[in-house]
Amino acid sequence: MKLLLDLFPILLFFIAFKIKGIYVATAIAIAATIVQMIWTKYKHGKIDTMLWVSFAIVTIFGGATLLLHDENFIKWKPSILYWVFSLSLLGSNLFYKKNLMRSLLNEQIALPVRVWSRLNLMWSLFFAVLGFINLYVAFNYSTDTWVNFKLFGFTGLMVIFVLAQSGWLAKYIDEKKENN
Repeated sequence: MKLLLDLFPILLFFIAFKIKGIYVATAIAIAATIVQMIWTKYKHGKIDTMLWVSFAIVTIFGGATLLLHDENFIKWKPSILYWVFSLSLLGSNLFYKKNLMRSLLNEQIALPVRVWSRLNLMWSLFFAVLGFINLYVAFNYSTDTWVNFKLFGFTGLMVIFVLAQSGWLAKYIDEKKENN
């Protein structure tokens, strides 16, 4: 359910783009993010920091796209968001000695500290790379190709990355079970 909620603005952006173009799609993405925040607040009583960050970025870059009638701003939005995620993971670990991946997943999985550190670093690097991939696709291919890639390419890369990490983490999960 959470994945569907996270994909909600992207799916609506994609559909609106195919029907009405980039500017209507951008306005709908902003509106969908607001609806996502309202639903999250209603369902969970609070809105995660990263959803606030996502809202701010889509509003700023989407707003600039609509105000200046320049689609390049909305094309930057995924990169900025991915880089914020990357820097948050890296910065919280370096400056505050807080591993965000461990904070997010500690309830679901038990891992050695060194593995949590590697996991945090891998996600940070993955998000940084996604930001550069977005810019490459956005500014070397048509807007239609970029929108398709935004939904299908990034989702596919995310699935591949999660599956690869699951395979890598499996040996640590089995070790933990054997030690108990």
